[in-house]
Amino acid sequence: MRYISTRGKAPALGFEDVLLTGLASDGGLYVPETLPRFTLEQIASWRGLSYAELAFNVMYPFVEEAIPADEFRAMLQDTYAGFAHNAVAPLTQLDTNEWVMELFHGPTLAFKDFALQLLGRLLDYVLEKRQEHVVILGATSGDTGSAAIEGCRRCKNVDIFILHPYQRVSEVQRRQMTTILGDNIHNLAIEGNFDDCQQMVKDSFNNQSFLGGKSRLVAVNSINWARIMAQIVYYFHASLSLGGPARSLSFSVPTGNFGDIFAGYLARNMGLPISQLVVATNKNDILHRFISQNRYQVEQLHHTLSPSMDIMVSSNFERLLFDLHGRSGEATAALMAQLQKGPASIEDYRWQAARELFDSYTVDDESTCATIAEVYAQTEEVLDPHTAIGVRAARECRRDTSVPMVTLATAHPVKFPEAVEKAGIGVETSLPAHLSDLFDRAERYSVLKKDISVVQEFIQKNARI
Repeated sequence: MRYISTRGKAPALGFEDVLLTGLASDGGLYVPETLPRFTLEQIASWRGLSYAELAFNVMYPFVEEAIPADEFRAMLQDTYAGFAHNAVAPLTQLDTNEWVMELFHGPTLAFKDFALQLLGRLLDYVLEKRQEHVVILGATSGDTGSAAIEGCRRCKNVDIFILHPYQRVSEVQRRQMTTILGDNIHNLAIEGNFDDCQQMVKDSFNNQSFLGGKSRLVAVNSINWARIMAQIVYYFHASLSLGGPARSLSFSVPTGNFGDIFAGYLARNMGLPISQLVVATNKNDILHRFISQNRYQVEQLHHTLSPSMDIMVSSNFERLLFDLHGRSGEATAALMAQLQKGPASIEDYRWQAARELFDSYTVDDESTCATIAEVYAQTEEVLDPHTAIGVRAARECRRDTSVPMVTLATAHPVKFPEAVEKAGIGVETSLPAHLSDLFDRAERYSVLKKDISVVQEFIQKNARI
């Protein structure tokens, strides 16, 4: 399988090079040249498989030219054996035909573990094979950082630098990153917001001369195709758990960077029956404004009770725009240039094509807390604020109550005690056993100015190259 850039001018690459490249040389994002497509009979035959075996069937077409089947199968077995629940992604029923899929049973209690625990093993395999050293550079609004560090900290040929917005992630999120100590691990608290962090990462990928040719940058954000690839699997898992593929499902996805819901879009294009995808956002609602009004405009970023979605520049949205423009790199590049200048819309027929599958809803902090309280009163299930936004959006946007609606529960509520407390349900969440001493662990991180030259100088001085 070959991978092409959404902007059409970068060379097509194989999986190994895409894994190690991040942004394409033309500034675009890599996507498969063609998607594998499965028949309903094939999908049905996977019912009853373990999560790791299902993951192998769904993902192997993306990597088969780079990794032998037995090696990839072993990576997946190892990855998902580290999850705290045997089902890996269990489904919990909230109401008639309404479910949440719990994606927080990995080591760092967030859905990012599904991809980043695998990414570390993929990097180990490829870098050892190539005898190469790389620098991981990523930006996090909360969960990506800890999952990336946990997944990649044992990689022998990797140095890790994670940027997070200073004092704009929850304390549990911060400590999950900053208490993992190692010579190759560096947490950088940037005096700005997530979009500032993400922009510095993008600019560094576009010009890596500060590394002096001694190493290269690798992305752990969802611009890395391997992240998206791994997230496709749990849509198949949900379907097979709830009667699919004989019946269609709908999904509501709390999202800021559009990666998690784009994986659902790909699952549908690979043959999985999906009726509806709901884009659930907080007050930072740029995606909702596009889906509902065909207006994409960057506005002021707000600090909310759901910080992992405090994002205004949605990186993965370019991948959808590429498809909506007939996979024209030229058209996508022109549109992305326009988005840099100000508000933009797309042709109405393209927008209507997106609306056939996607709906959207925006939820403020007050409604988030009200939803946590409502669901707890109905079920005694405690939702984290991001999942609560997903549930509220699902209930507001649902097109057909006969179709099962699954909300992706993206994080454990213990990571966001402020939101749970404000919901007034009188429940104090507790850390699982493997994190029970988190608040007693030593922290290490560096506070840096919002200045790319300062960040790059720090990397130069601390990378083991």
